[in-house]
Amino acid sequence: MKANLLKEEFKTNKYDEMLKDLYEDASLVDYQKDRYANALDKFVELYGDENVSIYSAAGRSEISGNHTDHQHGCVLAGSINLDAIGVVARQDDVINVVSDSFNIKPIYLNDLDKKDEEEGTSEGLIRGVVSKLKELGYNIGGFKAFITSDVLVGAGLSSSAAFETIIGTIIDGLYNDMSIDMVTIAKVGQYAENVYFGKPCGLMDQCACAVGGLISIDFKDTEHPVVNHVDVDFSKYDHSLCIVDTKGSHADLTDAYGAIPTEMKDVAHYFGKEFLREVDEKEFFDHLADVRAAVKNDREILRAIHFFKENARVPQIVEALNNDNFDLFKKLIKESGNSSYKFLQNVYADFDYKHQAVSAGLALSEIVLGDHGVSRVHGGGFAGTIQAFVENDFVPEYKKEIEKLFGEGSCHVLKVRKLGGCKVVEE
Repeated sequence: MKANLLKEEFKTNKYDEMLKDLYEDASLVDYQKDRYANALDKFVELYGDENVSIYSAAGRSEISGNHTDHQHGCVLAGSINLDAIGVVARQDDVINVVSDSFNIKPIYLNDLDKKDEEEGTSEGLIRGVVSKLKELGYNIGGFKAFITSDVLVGAGLSSSAAFETIIGTIIDGLYNDMSIDMVTIAKVGQYAENVYFGKPCGLMDQCACAVGGLISIDFKDTEHPVVNHVDVDFSKYDHSLCIVDTKGSHADLTDAYGAIPTEMKDVAHYFGKEFLREVDEKEFFDHLADVRAAVKNDREILRAIHFFKENARVPQIVEALNNDNFDLFKKLIKESGNSSYKFLQNVYADFDYKHQAVSAGLALSEIVLGDHGVSRVHGGGFAGTIQAFVENDFVPEYKKEIEKLFGEGSCHVLKVRKLGGCKVVEE
């Protein structure tokens, strides 16, 4: 369908039910209708009135399993109703993408080799995704797109993973009839981020953005991660998922992130293993003094302790949700946050100790919430967001108090959405 005609259809009620289902919130329908119409307008402004399709990739919220994925551990995560959407038309041999805030150069399909100068860029992510899909034997082709995202950049909601997912999903939809498994899309995104973008990352972010819903993921075999849906509706517990943007950026924190898997692997290497998941927890604690003497870095020991306890917590949290034991769920979420703060130590960067926005947010949350909810560092940490599960009746009070510190609009009350990477409107 032509972009201008599709825009007029969005302005009517034709897609209202679809938008309500996708974003899990009837109050967001008017906002999304305007957002989609504006994206279609922008596409026409850039490329003309062509036949288009629309794709979406969700942001994600990590529920538990903080920094366990890169050690082949377990995580619990959910796709959220903040997303990237792309208005797309086919073209031959070249990919043109215009995004909200990035000036992206064309990617020519006859040259998909890694470019060192593209590390840390959107071009690197696009080239990496397309290159890996081609290597895996999938069809690739050109397209022109306008992509807009309300996934907060640098705030622990996986804006880069959502971008990788939407590029992979576009190629899937245009040239592979949406036949590519979403775990494969996630692995392709991870490859692009690790190799072409130059940032170390696990697979949790991409899986949560691509697969959708609330999912537990066991990365013991990273080539075949075990992904299970957890069938839970948080609304029945009269609690909301709040994500607070503490306004710290993830920029310049690559070394801080990279140190976590490096230090955990150092401990694993003491036992002749590559990853901590392969190390027996009892053996670790039985030899704790020897390990400490060998690695000569107490932070490595503490981070290993975090891994063992956090990895064991994930199935406990899944079981609590499956048993409708929300009080136990909250207790375990609080334990997860305490472990990240004390042992993993990813609430601020030690080289920038004067800026501790996440620490301040957690302190205020604990004081304001009392018995009305629990909070924890969210995602990669060091900057960005905190997560809170808050009694519905107390959300206005929490939002009011936390936004005094971080500004109006910093507290996002979110839903877990069912779909991750998807085609929203057919061509």
